[in-house]
Amino acid sequence: MKRKNILLTGRPRVGKSTLVMRVTERLRELGHTDIGGFYTLEKSREGKRVGFNIQTLDGQVGRLAEVGLGSPYRLGKYGIDMECFERVALTALEGALEKKYIAVVDEIGYMELKSRRFRDLVDQALDSARPLLATVMRSRFDFPDRIKARDDVTVITVRVDNRDRLVGEIVDMLVSRPKDKPGE
Repeated sequence: MKRKNILLTGRPRVGKSTLVMRVTERLRELGHTDIGGFYTLEKSREGKRVGFNIQTLDGQVGRLAEVGLGSPYRLGKYGIDMECFERVALTALEGALEKKYIAVVDEIGYMELKSRRFRDLVDQALDSARPLLATVMRSRFDFPDRIKARDDVTVITVRVDNRDRLVGEIVDMLVSRPKDKPGE
């Protein structure tokens, strides 16, 4: 089976999200407008991380998690805004799948995995005809471990010494396939 899906892993704050953003920018520069999905961005106040926002590739922004947010969904000190995550990020991912675009998911991590709908959409993206470019937690956990082991997945470990070089390599991996036409 051809390895069309690319999962990026590595230490926290090594530059996985930045790498995904740079790859999508390069793809757009090359004329590929058939990309959809979302990024996760750190939210800081006075130099301290206080939460995470999500931003779709078409520019919508929403809150993923924040310190002190009252929510039944929690990870450590963060309350997770599941309603906003599903409304903004997952709607963007569904749109990418419906249009048969390259799907971008940043990230497949503990917070996002609390959503069953998210896990279902990631499985759909992996199974679709178009590639998935995603970041995935490096820690052992059932869902990420299962998808990393798939035959159609290439797992790349992002490090400080390779992250700049990886931009071109990942773009080449995504565009070296015959270009699928959206809607086919």
